[in-house]
Amino acid sequence: MDDYPLIENHGLVGDLQSAALVTTDGSVDWFCVPRFDSPSVFGALLDRNRGGHCTIRPRHRSYATKQLYLPDTAILVTRFMTEAGAGEVIDFMPVTGTSVTERHRLVRMIRCVRGRMTFEIEVDPRFDYGREPHRLHIGEHGAVFAGERGSRLTVHPVLEPDDVKLLDGLTDRREALHFTLTLEAGLERGMVLEWGADGPPREMRLAEYERLFDDTVAFWRGWLRQSRYTGRWRETVERSAITLKLMTYAPSGAVVAAPTAALPEQLGGERNWDYRFTWIRDASFSVYALLGLGFTEEAGAFIQWLGDRVKERAGRDSDNGPLNIMYAVDGAWDLPEVTLDHWEGYAGSAPVRIGNGAATQLQLDIYGEALDSISFAHRHGLQVGHHGWNALLTDLDWLVDHWDQAEEGIWETRGGRENFTYGRVMSWVAFDRALRLAESNGRPADVQRWRAARDACYEQVMAKGWNEQRQAFVQHFGSDVLDSSLLRMATVGFITPDDPLWTSTLRAMEEELVSDSLVYRYNPEASPDGLRGSEGTFSLCTFMYVDALARAGRTDKARLVFEKMMGYANHLGLYAEEIDPQGRQLGNFPQAFTHLALIDAAITLDAALNRA
Repeated sequence: MDDYPLIENHGLVGDLQSAALVTTDGSVDWFCVPRFDSPSVFGALLDRNRGGHCTIRPRHRSYATKQLYLPDTAILVTRFMTEAGAGEVIDFMPVTGTSVTERHRLVRMIRCVRGRMTFEIEVDPRFDYGREPHRLHIGEHGAVFAGERGSRLTVHPVLEPDDVKLLDGLTDRREALHFTLTLEAGLERGMVLEWGADGPPREMRLAEYERLFDDTVAFWRGWLRQSRYTGRWRETVERSAITLKLMTYAPSGAVVAAPTAALPEQLGGERNWDYRFTWIRDASFSVYALLGLGFTEEAGAFIQWLGDRVKERAGRDSDNGPLNIMYAVDGAWDLPEVTLDHWEGYAGSAPVRIGNGAATQLQLDIYGEALDSISFAHRHGLQVGHHGWNALLTDLDWLVDHWDQAEEGIWETRGGRENFTYGRVMSWVAFDRALRLAESNGRPADVQRWRAARDACYEQVMAKGWNEQRQAFVQHFGSDVLDSSLLRMATVGFITPDDPLWTSTLRAMEEELVSDSLVYRYNPEASPDGLRGSEGTFSLCTFMYVDALARAGRTDKARLVFEKMMGYANHLGLYAEEIDPQGRQLGNFPQAFTHLALIDAAITLDAALNRA
C-alpha cells in the first residue's frame, strides 16, 4: 500500500467522453482515451511501475497538499504548501460535445501563489495498458509520444515568448519526458496533453489557456443552474450530479458505472471488475435522480439510449433474454473479459480484468428497472413512441414466459443460478408499470396476460420469498440469507412501508447487515457467490437504507445514517463502491450507482423531514 495512493485520494476530471483520475499529490495515474472504456494511456493506478503516469509535484519533498474543486465545476485544484512557497496545479478537460471525436485534451496548469517554487514534471505514458511500445520525439515547440500501433499523445507547453528559461533540463528518460519548472508568485504556466492532435506540438499562450478555462467554467456552471434541488444537502447533491455528468458519454447519453477497472473490493483479493460500461440497472436509476433534480435533457438522452437497446434486440431468441445487463457506451453488447497478467493490480490485487464476463448473465430484475424508469420518465413528459411501445411488447412477451426461473441476480454472483426474491419483485414491477402505461395511454397490450403474470409474481414472493423463521424476506427461495437489495421493496411499491412484514424485514436486516450505519449486501459466508474472500459494506446499500428508513417514517434515524455516510465521502465528496472496516474506500471509483442512490436518498429524506 505504501506505493499506491488510497483509492479515495483522487479527484475526477473529464470531457464527457473520457476521464482521468488525479491523486492528491498531483499524479494522473488513470486516463483512458478516446472513450471511458478505451485502453489506458496512464495506468499507474493498477501497476505503479508499468502503468504510466503524468506527475507534477514540488521538487522540495517536504510539502502539505490539499485538493478541491473550483465551486460548481469539474475543474480540480491540487494545492501544495511548503516553507518556500505555495502553488497550485489546475486540472481539467475541455468539454468535447455530443459528437464522437478522437481529439481529447487534458489541461495541466501550474500556478505559484506565494514565494518561489520549483516543480518537477514527468510525462510517462504507457499505451494500451502498457502493451504498445512508443518513442518520444522532443521538438522545438513540444513533444510527441508515438506508439508503434498508432497511439499518439502530444505535449503542448503553455508559455509566453520570453519564458524559455522557465523550462530547465528538458530530458528524455526511458522514452519519458522529464523537466522542471520554477515560478515566482503570480506566474502561471503548464501544458496541454492532447490525444488525436491534428498537427505537431505547438507552444500555447496563456490567453488561449484562459479561454479554455473560462469556457469550461461557463459550461459547468451553466449546466448546474438547471438543478431544481434546494434541500438540506445542496452542495453534496450537486457534487454528485456533476460526478454523474462526468461519467456520462455525451454522444449516446449512456452513464458508465465507473470510469475505472479492476479496483479491488478486497485488497489482495480477486473481486476486481471492469466497470467502464453501462448497466441497464444503474442507468435506469439515473432517470430518477436526473429528473428529480431537473436535468430533463440527460434523462431524455438515456431513455433514448435504452429505447434503442430494447428495439435493436426485441424478439431475440436467447435464454438470457432480449436485454443484456450491460453494454458499451455506444450500445455494443459483446464485452469479452480478459486479464492483464503483466500488471500487478492495485496494491497487488490481481487479476486485473478488462471487459466483463457478467454481460451475458440472466438478471431478471433489469426488466423491472427499465420499465420503472420508462414509466417515471413518461409521467415527466418523456413519452414512449409507437415503435418503442411495440419493442416493449416483445420484451414483455418474453418476460411473461421466462420470469419464473433461476437467475444470477442483481449482485452478478458466479456461484450458480438461484430463484432470487429481488428478481421476482422487479418482474412484478415490470408488469405493473407496463399495465399502467397501457391503461393510462390506451396502448394495445395483452393486459390479461400481464396482469396474471404480475399477480403470480406477487403471490410467489409472498409464499416463497418470506421466511417464517427469520420473519423476513430472504435472498432467494429456500434460504434464510438476508439481502439488502430487498430494501427497495417499499420504494417500488411492492409493499407498504408500514406493513408488519416489511418492518420485520427491516429489523432483521438491521440486526445482521447493518454495522454502525453501514450496510453489507449479504453475507458471502452464508450465501457463497463463487468467489474467494470477503468485501466491505456497499455504499449504495447504505443510501438505500436511508431511503427505506425515511419511507418508514423513521426520519431521525434516517438523517443520522445519512449524516454519518457523509463522513465517509472523500475530501471532494466522491464515493467508491465500498467501505472497508477501517473506513477506507474500496472498489471502482467513483461509482455512479452510489451517487445516484445518494441523490435519491437526499430527495426522499428531505421530503420526509419537511412532512414531519
